[in-house]
Amino acid sequence: MAPVEFISGIRCRFTGGSIAIIQPISAGVVGAITGFASTFALVIAGLQAVGATPAQAASGLLVLCISQAISAMLLSWRYKLPLSFAWSTPGAALLVAAQSTTGNFAAAVGAFVVCGLLIVVTGLWPALTRAMTRIPKPIASAMLAGILFPICIVPVTAAVEIPQLALPIIVVWLVLYRFAVRWAVPAALIVAIVIIGFTATDGWLSGAAIVPQLEFVLPQFDPLVIVSLGLPLYVVTMAGQNVPGFAVLSTFGYTNPPASAVLVGSGALAAVGSVFGGHAINLAALSAALMAGPDAHPDPHKRWLSSFAGGATYVVLGLGAGLATALVAASPPLLITAVAGLAMLGALISGITVALEEPQHRLVAILTFLVVASGIVVAGIGSAFWGLVVGGLVMLWLGRTSRMSPAAR
Repeated sequence: MAPVEFISGIRCRFTGGSIAIIQPISAGVVGAITGFASTFALVIAGLQAVGATPAQAASGLLVLCISQAISAMLLSWRYKLPLSFAWSTPGAALLVAAQSTTGNFAAAVGAFVVCGLLIVVTGLWPALTRAMTRIPKPIASAMLAGILFPICIVPVTAAVEIPQLALPIIVVWLVLYRFAVRWAVPAALIVAIVIIGFTATDGWLSGAAIVPQLEFVLPQFDPLVIVSLGLPLYVVTMAGQNVPGFAVLSTFGYTNPPASAVLVGSGALAAVGSVFGGHAINLAALSAALMAGPDAHPDPHKRWLSSFAGGATYVVLGLGAGLATALVAASPPLLITAVAGLAMLGALISGITVALEEPQHRLVAILTFLVVASGIVVAGIGSAFWGLVVGGLVMLWLGRTSRMSPAAR
């Protein structure tokens, strides 16, 4: 072989190897940053809504990032599959909606622990796994939509009450949604950060912990809080995140993921992380499409590097939990919730679409949605639980194959 051909061959192999490594790593980094930036404010707002102090909220955000990183890195490496994890975004929205249920963070932590243990039991008990995946879609999706609805209308409220702050964020989000939808929410968040920086009082960073600390919270197991918060958190985490997460993997050809290991591992880490303020972690659904798809790597057998890199990125992002909490604390609550509402619009659309997909179940879906969105608290139990009850009872009463009236259609 001529020297020039030999050198050219080495260059091609080196370049190809570099691309093979850089492509999945970059996909994992982008996926993690996008997932973090899109909803970290919602997580902090949710934890504070159920009684967490700023330090406890920062601790919760940090432990969620660490738990996601451990799950993604260990399981992706062990099974050589792109198993990416995220915090329960519908669960965070549930916390915001459940702020009238409890202001005792220790009781909320007790509900978080129960949720994590239920996920572990689901992974160990195949029959329960099948039962969770068979929750009627109209009820599960309508419950999720009902939880998200009050948050998604906040951008409208903010545009009227604080237009000088909210409208620039909404305009940037709308423009990016037209030309680069993946970056619409991160760009809106950047604009919000700039606005907060200019409008916040001096010294808003002085109380922020540059390196967040884990804050232990001794859980209290209040039956009412467990029923109104812990059980709905389990349902939305399973039905709204884990089940779609498995579906995304199946879409990209990973038809036999280690379901038991995923559920047991993530549930156990969630239960342990709960005592430091984390509410729940699960398989990623939205960011999983980036890490498990061809954008991560042409070879499906090498895409696990993407989720591994995403997990490592979450460790770095978690170190900014203190600053993120200070940012949320310095901003008008309406503004942060408005950004979260923009981030949740896609999930709201998906929830409503699936809930109303089957004409014979539309009445069940609408009633479930209305009860959950109402925010009622009956006997100390929040609306998410009552929405499930009402939806289930109405479906049983009408019958799964009953005919609806023309008006209902």
